[in-house]
Amino acid sequence: QVQLVESGGGLVQAGGNLGLSCAASGGNILSYTMGWYRQAPGKEREFVAAINRSGASVYYGDSVKGRFTISRDNAKKMVYLQMSRLEPEDTAIYYCAVRLYSTQMSTASQVDYWGQGTQVTVSS
Repeated sequence: QVQLVESGGGLVQAGGNLGLSCAASGGNILSYTMGWYRQAPGKEREFVAAINRSGASVYYGDSVKGRFTISRDNAKKMVYLQMSRLEPEDTAIYYCAVRLYSTQMSTASQVDYWGQGTQVTVSS
């Protein structure tokens, strides 16, 4: 069983930066891909970013490429999402996610564990 706890959400003006953190516990962190999804009101959960076990490979959704950066610290059992040049369209609840034993995590159905989510609001 893997538990995920996000932190770092909040309110930011358009064009600003914000960082999210996710602490993982349970299981062997070296056995899972970690990532982030988001869900805006009335919309489906959307893939944001993922990072493989070693951190050598990263993947991004088209809407955040070039603006967001995902990273992880296996020793601390943490994954991070650094968001820059934020836009009002980035407003959503951001969820930390884990996929066991596979690097494929581009759809929500592939996720094995979810965090409780943290709200990010970008004002125009």
